[in-house]
Amino acid sequence: MSMYQSAQNFSENNSRQISPLLIGRETISELAVSLYDKAAVSLFGLGLVSGSYKKVASKIVASAQNDERNIVQFVNAHCINMMTQDAAYKDVLEAADILLPDGSGLRLAGHISGSGAISNLNGTDLFPHICKAAAQAGQSIYLLGGKPGIASAAAKNMRKKYRGLEFAGTQNGYFDRENDAEIINQINQSGAKILMVGMGVPVQEKWIAKYRDQLNVPVIMGVGGLFDYYSGSIPRAPALVRKLGCEWIWRFAMEPRRLAGRYIWGNSMFIARSLQHGFIARGHADRYAAASKRTLDLSIALLALLLLGPLAAAICLFITMEDRGSPFFRQTRIGADGKPFKIWKFRSMYKDAEARKAQLQQQNERDSVCFKMKKDPRITRIGKLIRRTSLDELPQILNILTGEMSVVGPRPALPNEVLAYKDKERGRLEGKPGLTCIWQVSGRADIPFEKQVEMDLDYLSNKSLFRDLKLITQTVPAVITGRGAY
Repeated sequence: MSMYQSAQNFSENNSRQISPLLIGRETISELAVSLYDKAAVSLFGLGLVSGSYKKVASKIVASAQNDERNIVQFVNAHCINMMTQDAAYKDVLEAADILLPDGSGLRLAGHISGSGAISNLNGTDLFPHICKAAAQAGQSIYLLGGKPGIASAAAKNMRKKYRGLEFAGTQNGYFDRENDAEIINQINQSGAKILMVGMGVPVQEKWIAKYRDQLNVPVIMGVGGLFDYYSGSIPRAPALVRKLGCEWIWRFAMEPRRLAGRYIWGNSMFIARSLQHGFIARGHADRYAAASKRTLDLSIALLALLLLGPLAAAICLFITMEDRGSPFFRQTRIGADGKPFKIWKFRSMYKDAEARKAQLQQQNERDSVCFKMKKDPRITRIGKLIRRTSLDELPQILNILTGEMSVVGPRPALPNEVLAYKDKERGRLEGKPGLTCIWQVSGRADIPFEKQVEMDLDYLSNKSLFRDLKLITQTVPAVITGRGAY
C-alpha cells in the first residue's frame, strides 16, 4: 500500500463515530469527522496529512483514547534529503500511518509540484495542542529522548501550563541500546497512551519501527529535538520569525557549527530535489521524454532510409525473383493502448504462408500465445537470410515515420495473441511498439514469452533516452550474431 493510500485509509477508517468525549465545546467524535477534508497531499511519493494544529492534535488524542494504533512521523526538508540517501529510512517513513509536513520547505515543494496547499504541522508548535487535548481527555504521555533531565524538565513545564496533564514517565535518550528491552518494559508498565520519541532523524524513526510490535502504546510519535525547546534549554525563535517561516535561520544562528551542513548545503539540495520533483509531478518530464524520443525516432529512421536504401532495393529484387510475389508484407498488429495498425515487413514466407499456418499449428515450438518454428517450411530462402539478420523488419521505418511505432519499444503483437493475453501481459500495450527491445538484444525467440513480458514491462516502467540509446547500440551485435532469430 502506498503512503498516499495509507493516509486516505487513515482518514476514512477514523472518521467514523467514536466515543463522545468533551473537549471544550466540541467532542472528539465531531473533530474526527471533520479533521481531514483533504486527507493527504502526495509529495515526494509520500502522503502528507493536511489540517489545522487543533484538529490534528485532537485526532491524535482521539486515536489514543480509542486504542487505535498509529505511528506518527514528521517530514521536513532534512527528512527528504535523508530518505534519498537511506533506503531503510525511506521504508520506515512509507510504513508510517500518519506523516505530518514540517516547515516552509515542504510548502515550497508543494507549490513547485502543484500538489496543492501544504500545512505546516511542525512538532514544536503541535506539541502544546496535543498536551491541551490530552489533559482534557485524560490521556497520559511518555517522553523518551534528549539529554539527561531535558525530557523531565519539559514535562514539568507543560504540567504547569495545562491543568490535569499527566505524563506517565520520562527517559533520556542517552541509554545503552542493550537496555532497549528494559526501557520498553518501563514504557509498557507506565500505561502511557502517547509515546513521543526524540532521538533525532533517522534514529528515532528506525527505533520506533523496530520496536513497534513490542510497545503497547496506541500512538507513537517521532518528535526530534522538541523536548529541548519546552525544557527551556534552547530558546525558540520570536513569533514573527516563526510566522514568516524563517525559524531555521534562527536555529542556524544558535548552532552554526552543528547545523551549517544541514541548512546551507542541505537546503540547496532540497530545493534542487523540489525542482526535479516538480518537473516530474507537473508532467514536464513525460512531455520532454516523449518529444526527445520522437526526435530520436525520426532522426534514426531518416538516417536509415538514406544509408540502407540501396540494401532495401536489393532485398526487394531478390524476394520478387524467388517466387514472383510482392516484396512487401503488411499485417495487422496491435499498437499502443490496444489500437490496431498495419505493420510493414519484407516478405520472408511464401505467398500462401497464412493458409498453411493452421496445418502447422500442432508443431508450434513455443508454449505460449506466439507461434514459432525453428524450421518453418513456409520460409523462403531469401526469407531465412533476412530473418536471421532481422532485415525483414527494415520496412518498419515507415511505421516509425508515421508515428505508429518507435525505434525502441515492445514488439507489436498479433490481434489473436493480444486476445489471449492475461492482465499482466496487457501491460505491454501501454507504450508505443518498437523495432527493437530488451529481449530482441538478449536472445530474441530464445527468450520465453513470460520473460519477454517481464522485460517489456520493465522497459515501460523505466524509459529514458539513455536506455534507448543503449538498446539501439546493443541491437547491432544482436543482429550480426543472429542469436534466437528464426
